[in-house]
Amino acid sequence: MSRIRQHVRGSRRLATAGIAATTAALLAAALSPAAQADSRPTRATAVENAASALLAHAAGLGLTSAQDTSVRDVIVDRDGTQHVRYDRTYRDLPVLGGDFVVHLAPSGAYRSADRATRHLISLPSVTPKLSAPKAADLAVNALRAANLGERLRQVKAKPELVVDALHGTPRLAWRTNAAGQDSLGNPVARTVLTDARTGAQIDAWDSIETATGDGKGLYSGTVPLETTQSGSSYQLKDPTRGNTYTGDAQGKTDLCFLNICFSRAPATLFTDADNHWGTGTTADRASAAVDAQYGTNETWDYYKNVHGRNGIAGDGKGSYNRVHYGSNYNNAFWDDSCFCMTYGDGDGTTFGPLVALDVAGHEMSHGVTSKTAALTYSGESGGLNEATSDILGTMVEWYANNSSDPGDYLIGEQIVKPGFGKAALRFMDKPSKDGNSADYWSSSVGNLDVHYSSGVANHFAYLLAEGSGAKTINGVSYDSPTYNGSTVTGIGRDKLGKIWYRALTVYMTSSTNYAGARTATLNAAKDLYGSGSTEYNAVAAAWSAVNVN
Repeated sequence: MSRIRQHVRGSRRLATAGIAATTAALLAAALSPAAQADSRPTRATAVENAASALLAHAAGLGLTSAQDTSVRDVIVDRDGTQHVRYDRTYRDLPVLGGDFVVHLAPSGAYRSADRATRHLISLPSVTPKLSAPKAADLAVNALRAANLGERLRQVKAKPELVVDALHGTPRLAWRTNAAGQDSLGNPVARTVLTDARTGAQIDAWDSIETATGDGKGLYSGTVPLETTQSGSSYQLKDPTRGNTYTGDAQGKTDLCFLNICFSRAPATLFTDADNHWGTGTTADRASAAVDAQYGTNETWDYYKNVHGRNGIAGDGKGSYNRVHYGSNYNNAFWDDSCFCMTYGDGDGTTFGPLVALDVAGHEMSHGVTSKTAALTYSGESGGLNEATSDILGTMVEWYANNSSDPGDYLIGEQIVKPGFGKAALRFMDKPSKDGNSADYWSSSVGNLDVHYSSGVANHFAYLLAEGSGAKTINGVSYDSPTYNGSTVTGIGRDKLGKIWYRALTVYMTSSTNYAGARTATLNAAKDLYGSGSTEYNAVAAAWSAVNVN
């Protein structure tokens, strides 16, 4: 029988609707302000209930005496329904694709579970035939091959023995993180999954999740900022949002060995004498910092006020930002290991500083994904990972309602320069307008780069929010087609955001593909609006319109 490790931080009182009733009645109770808040199960109670469920349903969950489980995340709905997400190990080795979510009734009774894999996890041996140094060499070669034309330096690799249950029958594998620096000193990293018996490469993906993209910001205009007074000056640190702060990387980069950084580019905290930050121009280094801090604030507020999530990790702790990172660095990225956002200044020809609002929302949403579904950053799940950041980052932009950067369904439109040749990085109404992204699902979508396979979900999201056909929204013209020639009627972006967030945090797992995303979003729509509701039917229609059936 599985041994249960309860690794959940914090406890929060949540309520149960103590009536066994239909789904519609439960939903009404959940939305009612008269719900009995003091009777809701706590997170700790949910974990205890889930532990009992694991013991009772071990066989159905594929758990054996060789496996351990640990809690990754807990969600308790307003009606008391509980969802506890687990990772698992096999003989003390992490199982890629071993994650699952247990769903419990308000009473704590077991309802169902979603598993990343249904394969039985059992190996004849956990002793590899391929040595760790050889796995490291293969990963370094893969990193160099993925950065063809770049003279990489300080390249290192660290292999970790795992059980791969993401790619068919479970097998012993080396998960190797290879990292280095390009010719400008900017970081490059790749995770390589290698068969520990044959040495064959199983999969590989970029380890840095990117979006190839009262202060006066470069893009956000004049915005309010919460700061911290220190003596006679002010710090760009927000005590109302977990002490999130913004620092200057001063053109430097990190010196990291995989996930362990021996030297990080400094995040020298921005300070100001009069609490008025930036000039709205690149001549003032604080202007980019204003945009970064503002982006963090709006992302924090969106998740908290719309979804009830207190911070990126849901624990009330703030992250931090680094601006002016690297040399002409055409990128921005979220890094779990430092729990921080990093922004390059761009090369000035293709991109300007990458501190735009939707970029901030996109990258920090990678942090939310890593703390919830942890969608694997390759194949169809990788496309869904990127799309999640595009979708929720777009929701942040609409939520902010900033007249200097009004909401739209364009990704990174503020940072692109005329030399880029397009008006934005990506286009949600018709993703193929970027020249690479997929409008519709096909069996080959999973072979695309994740920034292009994301097009299918981005297109679904636009259709679900706004519907098909030609229209102008906030001064931007859109014309969204459908695979099956259908006419889709949108249900609004607020409902899109709520459905996608619930699907991500309650139903998706690390191996969710497009078919699984359809199921997850339908389940979310059923939870929120009822089976057979207008919203539920719209989700089904929007997926069919992008050929996900």
